[in-house]
Amino acid sequence: MAYRDLLYDVRDQIARVTINRPKQYNAFTGDTLREMTLAIESAGADPEVGVVVLTGAGDKAFCAGGDVNWEKEGGLER
Repeated sequence: MAYRDLLYDVRDQIARVTINRPKQYNAFTGDTLREMTLAIESAGADPEVGVVVLTGAGDKAFCAGGDVNWEKEGGLER
């Protein structure tokens, strides 16, 4: 599956789910949350995965929380 807000990689029985929005300090939107759910479900269904690591891209922040611009535009109500 192609993700817009995430990077997903499986290597050596480790699934790495990386929030890939470094310019927004990896703040999440509804799309990001949906993609994380799909990635983690995919890892859970893969018999080759023993561990899931959740991380953030860039070197400034793991995740700043919810993207306030997305929330201002209606957030989860959309």
